[in-house]
Amino acid sequence: MRVHVLHHANCFDGAASSAIFAAFYRARIDATAQFVYVPKQHRPGDPFVADDFAADDVAILDFRYTTQPRLGWFFDHHASAFQLPGERAHFEAEGSTRKFYDPRAPSCAGFVAASAATHFGFDPTPHAELLRWAELIDSAAFPDPTMPVTLADPALRLMTFAEQNRDLALVGRFIEDLIDRPFAELAFADYVADTLEPVLERHQGDIALLADRCDARAGVVEFNLLDQPPRAYNKFIPYYHHPTIRYVVGLSIGPDGSIKLTAGYNPWLPRDGREHDISALCERFGGGGHPYVGGASFGPDGFAEALDAQRLIAEVLRGAEGVRGAHAVRGAEG
Repeated sequence: MRVHVLHHANCFDGAASSAIFAAFYRARIDATAQFVYVPKQHRPGDPFVADDFAADDVAILDFRYTTQPRLGWFFDHHASAFQLPGERAHFEAEGSTRKFYDPRAPSCAGFVAASAATHFGFDPTPHAELLRWAELIDSAAFPDPTMPVTLADPALRLMTFAEQNRDLALVGRFIEDLIDRPFAELAFADYVADTLEPVLERHQGDIALLADRCDARAGVVEFNLLDQPPRAYNKFIPYYHHPTIRYVVGLSIGPDGSIKLTAGYNPWLPRDGREHDISALCERFGGGGHPYVGGASFGPDGFAEALDAQRLIAEVLRGAEGVRGAHAVRGAEG
């Protein structure tokens, strides 16, 4: 049995969800299954290709839904899971016992574990460390911005590896290791350490760079790193420098050369203080995410479009209209 696991790329929760799914599948579905882990990036339109579904069984984890008939399993918790016309209706009409969605779930990994336990008798207790950190990381439930920026804990080294690794040959190895290797051991495995050494050195420079580039005005931080070499940035650095800011909207060039827009509400402020649905704002530009955090991608030549998107989102977040501002942006889509 060859199983393709399509998961959110360069995301710790995407990797953790894949590890939990593989453990569940081997325990309750097919102990001899062979897994191929396929990282997926958000993009406008349909993000899937035919080869994604060239397997005996296919799962999508922590990523967008599709009506593709070969999809066997689906677990997601993003508010933006259903983006193309007819997808939500297709999901609801199918009534599959192998496709699950709950935007209230703090992490997709936890959602996979809970769903598999409830419906298939899976025992997630051997994966308690992985599930605990997946919940904490994906919901940004850190005690303060210092913890996810200093990266002292082994789990945060693994979070950084998941976000920074671009070697596809290591994607599957890392996911398989998440299933049964203790974090204190895995965080210092040779292949993890080799990837992280230059990343952590560069991270110190990024802390200083963003201290200079963050423009804080009227409750919103904007930053523009489009003149910098392609790479992924630690998304908590702006809050480290501006711990009381309400929202962040930034632009950078990702490792694949595409322009990345990121937006978020400060996770250290009261959750009920958020006036805007970040996923709704990002969906207008082909992205998505959660009500509290989201993003969008643009082509390598999409500088003007990306700058316009950043400006529009920042203007809405600075406005006094509250949630009506988010609805206004949504309405502009029509």
